[in-house]
Amino acid sequence: MYAITIERPGGPEVLRWTEVPDPAPAAGEVLIEVAAAGVNRADALQRQGNYPPPKDAPPYPGMEVSGRIRELGEGVHGWHVGQEVCALIGGGGYAELAVAPAGQVLPVPKGVSVVDAAGLPEVAATVFSNVVDVARLKPGETLLVHGGGSGVGTFSVQLGKALGATVVATARAVKRERLLELGAERVIDYTAEDFSQSVRADVILDIMGGSYLKQNVDALKVGGRLVVIGLQGGRRGELDLGQLLAKRATVVGTTLRSRSAAEKAAIVRGVREEVWPLVEEGIVRPLIHDRFPMGEAAEAHRLLESSEHFGKILLTR
Repeated sequence: MYAITIERPGGPEVLRWTEVPDPAPAAGEVLIEVAAAGVNRADALQRQGNYPPPKDAPPYPGMEVSGRIRELGEGVHGWHVGQEVCALIGGGGYAELAVAPAGQVLPVPKGVSVVDAAGLPEVAATVFSNVVDVARLKPGETLLVHGGGSGVGTFSVQLGKALGATVVATARAVKRERLLELGAERVIDYTAEDFSQSVRADVILDIMGGSYLKQNVDALKVGGRLVVIGLQGGRRGELDLGQLLAKRATVVGTTLRSRSAAEKAAIVRGVREEVWPLVEEGIVRPLIHDRFPMGEAAEAHRLLESSEHFGKILLTR
């Protein structure tokens, strides 16, 4: 088969469409003929040499795919060859074939194409596990979403609204109207306004890390929960523990890729039970900014790193 390989750590130009050995499903796994793969920030970090894949994952980037099952590994039940699916995987999605643990496979939701379904597993699992499982967002609470125009951001706005929360997002002004259409109550242009001066949130979903730590704690309500899922603004920040104590607030850091197969399977079950019905009803939907042929992964990465996109970027076969 062919897959996108990383010639050496570096910029998008190091991505190559290369012939590599075909994967084979082990016990408990399925082999998927890939229709599309989602492009994520973690893929760019891996390309740069800053985020190696798990030891048991292929060295090719790509943490979510959609397509059709080609082969079932030993002991796999509940799936069949030819079925349209999407899956959360540890790596290897930028390829013609990909292997996924059966517990991390989802059916393509009704009303979503098999290609566009590639834009769902990573964001759905990320948002559900953090906003619902970790932060326990409740109806009537306020959810602040940073990076509102990203794949995670656009999904968070929709899911937060569907769960009965008031959603506030930070994004560039050019993305404001589309985020309001998705269900955000308010959009703050982070280039012109300090969100911590005008927002008080019960839950904050943060992709920035260190550079936003103080402002995020400032913006929390009493009993608020800050969930950090990215470090685009750096690894270090100053935390006023007195303020944290006074607010009885919680700061949590999480990742998805490094979790065990059992933990990921539990998250995927939750997504299927609680999020997939919302997708099939059209209440939450994948937002696809653009689709690139698999061999043009470099161009997809350039767009991702420009932050000019709104929603997900896909690579297609």
